[in-house]
Amino acid sequence: MKSTVKFNNVNTLFSKTLKLKANDYFKNTSQNKTGNRRIYIKAAVLLSSIVALYIILVFVQPHWAISIPLCMLLGANLAAIGFNIMHDAGHNSFSDNKRLNTILSYTLNLLGGNIYFWKLKHNVAHHTYTNIDGEDHDIEVKFMRIHQDQQLKKHHRYQHIYFIFLYSISYLAWIFYQDYEKYFRQKMGKTSETFHFPLREKIIFWTSKTLHFLVFIVIPMISVGVLPTLIGILVAGAVCGLSLATVFQLAHVVTDTEFKTIDESKVEEEWMIHQLQSTANFATRSKVLTWLLGGLNFQVEHHLFPKISHVHYPAINAIVQQTCKEYNIQYIEYPTFWQAFRSHIKVIQAMAR
Repeated sequence: MKSTVKFNNVNTLFSKTLKLKANDYFKNTSQNKTGNRRIYIKAAVLLSSIVALYIILVFVQPHWAISIPLCMLLGANLAAIGFNIMHDAGHNSFSDNKRLNTILSYTLNLLGGNIYFWKLKHNVAHHTYTNIDGEDHDIEVKFMRIHQDQQLKKHHRYQHIYFIFLYSISYLAWIFYQDYEKYFRQKMGKTSETFHFPLREKIIFWTSKTLHFLVFIVIPMISVGVLPTLIGILVAGAVCGLSLATVFQLAHVVTDTEFKTIDESKVEEEWMIHQLQSTANFATRSKVLTWLLGGLNFQVEHHLFPKISHVHYPAINAIVQQTCKEYNIQYIEYPTFWQAFRSHIKVIQAMAR
């Protein structure tokens, strides 16, 4: 069924003020809201590096003591392409050229995923109904309890122990199982409505899945052997999965963020305030993390303005914080990665009880 959850649209003074200030910033600085020269350079570096790593691992074939760290680097590279290129392109914020956004969004298919599914699950469900059980499918993590409305099961008492393992296999489970589950079920989640899957997207699904399997499984097996390929895929996949899952969880599943129980399908707050209540930033002063994560450590700004490229988040951050102070609205931010990580573990432990 289509979601019936509605947000308060009566008193939206905060949203109007914040949007006006953000628009004034771009007008006064004569900048586009989409990416600039920096994001093009970053995309070139990340795409070149993954090609170089692939050639070295598959055709140069260094000693295993070198190959293992390179596989770890490959996994981080895969995640970085997702964070920096695919994510912005998928939100149409990478470039003001819509065609280029569409093309670059398909880098997710290159990584083994499916951009059509991602846009339904992420852009629609997650960005609209953040942290609302039954609506936000990103908090439906198998074998884990994240929201108080989710059923408590016996194995959840150990989730603070096994969550790292689940995060590590999440990427491989996504591309080799969950995408096919969605394809044949034609649902994002167990309780969600059936989605329309055009013939064109079905053809793209099978074509890209086949190409990914050939490039990352078949060719490496022929070149370096079955066992080295499987080890390499597991190592790269674990690093990629751990990176993707951790960044998402630190942005939404921490002690200060809210997990609302919706009564009568109505959220009391306006949509932007709901985003502030359910989203957190972390380590925003780290330029290295900001570069690698595509600004997703500025998750608050991303959720408030998903159509703005991540290269602008540091500047928008100051505007959002100032406006929140004016309206006495809580702004959630953890100074370091590890403070956010410890907060996340506390939520996992609390939801196990």
